[in-house]
Amino acid sequence: MAVLALVLTCAFWGLSFPVLKALQLEQAARLPEASSWFLAAWIQLARFGTAACLLAPAMLHLPKPTRKEIQQGLELAAWGGLGMGIQTDGLVYTEASTSAFLTQAYCVLLPLWTVARSRRLPSLRLLGATALVVAGTAILSGIRPGNLSIGRGELETLLSTVFFTGQILALEKPRYAENRGRPVTLMMCVGIAVLALPVAWLTAPAPEAMLIAGSSLPTAAMLTSLAVFCTIGAFLLMNTYQRYVPATEAGLIYTSEPVFASAYALFLPALLAGWAGISYANEEFTPALLWGGGAILAANIWMQLKGVPHWLPAWLTGGARRIP
Repeated sequence: MAVLALVLTCAFWGLSFPVLKALQLEQAARLPEASSWFLAAWIQLARFGTAACLLAPAMLHLPKPTRKEIQQGLELAAWGGLGMGIQTDGLVYTEASTSAFLTQAYCVLLPLWTVARSRRLPSLRLLGATALVVAGTAILSGIRPGNLSIGRGELETLLSTVFFTGQILALEKPRYAENRGRPVTLMMCVGIAVLALPVAWLTAPAPEAMLIAGSSLPTAAMLTSLAVFCTIGAFLLMNTYQRYVPATEAGLIYTSEPVFASAYALFLPALLAGWAGISYANEEFTPALLWGGGAILAANIWMQLKGVPHWLPAWLTGGARRIP
């Protein structure tokens, strides 16, 4: 159940890529004088603020958030909010495909953290699955050794993955084991909105831009979908169920996000473009989607095998229960 919940989390997150891209294009057309920092901060403020307003009524019949739930929610807001902000700025200075590839670095950072903490080497199965994920992501994004250089955008993207790694690890801390997912998610949404507010205000081209940015029907509809599916749906599942999955395995599951994003990009951009009056073309199906997505899927299936044929070597199964 926990693994399926995290896969569904990735399906919701993947939806955010084409919707966010369409939203940015629609807003840039209406506010050409606005900087990328303002648009990114305003979207985070509106997205997580709307999510908090929608989620708050569902808390009325529950006991108030505990001190630990508030603490964990704000910790997740700090890790996730800073990570998304740095990643958004880095995207201005690098290709989207490069950003997508480097963002998956947390699937490498998590095993390294586990090794440093436990002083035990990871299983060969985990190493093999991680290698498959890196290869699959590279195929999906079209990255080749010759076209990857390290500049400001790449460095910021890699830095953002450190914060995303901290966000994943914050859900595994034993002192938060009894926390409820709903209050934690509400506090996280409030925290990210509060972080984004001063950035949006200080970078706004004019005070009225804070209102103009959300004054169109397409913007309102896309923000609502981001708040309901990609924020409340995704983070409520993540904050509730990730505690039942080791962080290293959760990190590998989360790498299925670009697979869903690539699938949505085959048909959603044109639909959103026609409705919002922007230029945003669908992506084409390529063998890269099949091979890259297949590698990531194979890695996650490999990690979740509980019963395997007896003839497979033990190092390959990582100690999974044998089927005679």
